[in-house]
Amino acid sequence: MNTARQMYKWNNWQDINWKVVECQIFKLQKRIYKASQRGDVKLVHRLQRLLIHSYYGKLWATRRITQENVGKKTAGVDGIKELKPKQRFILANSLKLGNKVKYTRRVCIPKPDRNEKRPLGIPTMYERALQGLVKLALEPEWEAVFEPNSYGFRPGRSAHDAIEAIFNAITFKPKYVLDADIAKCFDKINHSKLLDKLNTYPTLRNQVRAWLKCGVMDKGELFQTNEGTPQGGVLSPLLANIALHGMEERIKAYARTFKGRKCNNEKALSLIRYADDFVISHENLEVLFQAKEVISEWLSELGLELKPSKTKITHTLNEYEGNVGFDFLGFTIRQFPKGKDHSGKFKEKTLGFKTIIKPSKEKLKTHIKKCNDVRRKQKNTHQKALIIELNPIIKGWSNYYSSVCSQETFENLDAINYRQLRRWASRRHHNKNRKWIANKYWPSEGNRNWGFYVKTKTEKGEQLYKLRTHSETPIVRYTKVKGTKSPFDGDMVYWASRMGKYPEINTRTTTLLKRQKGKCNHCGLYFRDGDLLETDHIIPKSLGGKDTYNNLQILHRHCHDIKTRTDGSLKSTPVDKIPEKQLLALAEHIYQVKVKNKKVMSAIEYQIIEKAGLTCIHDKESITEERNEVKVSRSVLKTSRNREVSA
Repeated sequence: MNTARQMYKWNNWQDINWKVVECQIFKLQKRIYKASQRGDVKLVHRLQRLLIHSYYGKLWATRRITQENVGKKTAGVDGIKELKPKQRFILANSLKLGNKVKYTRRVCIPKPDRNEKRPLGIPTMYERALQGLVKLALEPEWEAVFEPNSYGFRPGRSAHDAIEAIFNAITFKPKYVLDADIAKCFDKINHSKLLDKLNTYPTLRNQVRAWLKCGVMDKGELFQTNEGTPQGGVLSPLLANIALHGMEERIKAYARTFKGRKCNNEKALSLIRYADDFVISHENLEVLFQAKEVISEWLSELGLELKPSKTKITHTLNEYEGNVGFDFLGFTIRQFPKGKDHSGKFKEKTLGFKTIIKPSKEKLKTHIKKCNDVRRKQKNTHQKALIIELNPIIKGWSNYYSSVCSQETFENLDAINYRQLRRWASRRHHNKNRKWIANKYWPSEGNRNWGFYVKTKTEKGEQLYKLRTHSETPIVRYTKVKGTKSPFDGDMVYWASRMGKYPEINTRTTTLLKRQKGKCNHCGLYFRDGDLLETDHIIPKSLGGKDTYNNLQILHRHCHDIKTRTDGSLKSTPVDKIPEKQLLALAEHIYQVKVKNKKVMSAIEYQIIEKAGLTCIHDKESITEERNEVKVSRSVLKTSRNREVSA
């Protein structure tokens, strides 16, 4: 890393070669991961020091926090929301471990579907960047040892993996389930217990301790933080996972005390956790009660306890205390009695029931209310504005639930959506009859019937705006991540292939990822979890590029920024800075669209043609492209009078 630092020392933020930076960081992270798997603590700490002090690590952490982080516009007590390129360099060079930390700023946000508020502690821009740097070093160490059924706030794992894990645990046998939630998990963690679990070298331990003890500023008053990890910090989710690490192993140790084969007992009693929510399942009710006591005792050592209002015991098939099935992460998981034709089967034996997972009623009501609130807000605006605001909401909700049994739910939502839209339209035109309203907002054209759409005139012609329906989202079963696999294990082909299969990724992105084999077309690196992906037009739309798959590609956000600065789409882009490969593609496109059809070219298009080594000769009967002698590698294209192209 030191040698590379001397070779690559950039003076301009836009000149940084992020491919070199990412490759060097990932190599170190992979070595930390493998050393942690072997249990080589000395090597892990040495590599972590190397990464935290590296020039590349500081640049990468600064970019992630100041450019890619979703909450980068929220200021801490320093009041800084954004940085200019020169300021980013200053910040990156100033990152250094210590034990003096500025306190956080208290910000309260409403919890979804509740009247409660969640308190956040927003660090300063410097502290966020330093936490991002420390996370680069700590995360691969702990990813190597985290339990396989822990899914929250971990790279490469999601809520859908947790749901699939629950399905696999109960699909062949009805079980009692403890559905539990830890009360104020982030706010009550014991600091000394957490630091003991962290077990890192002294300098890093002191830095983490300083973050935990930094205090919080709320309405001009400073409060001490003697427990908990501040929500809102970059490192907080990882620290919470470290604190809760060992929960599954404690349950497995309890299962090994049963009579019979230990391996079978461990499989029968399962714990699946997503952040501070978890479920424990077993076919014996007494075992489940005892498991609850074991977990409560284990949590008490960390200063935590179960939340009584959100902790209950239920059964997946039969009614128990008025409950059947349970809700977890927005899904309702339940088993239904079925006959031999529809029942689940195990080793060719009929089970007599089937496990069904659907969207929960609570999330269903919330979604309906949210769509209705949008319609009320847009009651006096144009139909186009309503469609533009509703489409992302419908698309996102449908994609999240597209991996479970949601088809019937989607159809019911479409019916509710139609009734609400009809009411919205009737209020806008209270003097018109239903037939007139239907013809205006749900016009029939060709095979398109009862679609809520509108056509608007633009400079390029008519553009269609159509409201999405829930039921047009296909149901595709999700494949759970393998065991203890981690993005730091180096199996990039496996992780790149999984990215396009994630339910919340749209169809266009999935298709392009599959076509590009999980790689960025600009830098050539595999996409990794946490990367921000953007869709790019190979030939810019400003130069006549079309919005078709042949002209689209998926790039990293920073690669997209670099490509946009050099592809001629910006008027200020110098032609000399356009890469040769891109220049030739642009010249070919300009020839096909403008030169061949005798259309007027702009000044930059003339420059691109000349720079590519082609000279365009226009006359009334022919258009000829001739070779520029300097560009001997460029093939010659000539168009004769009869429009034939010869090389």
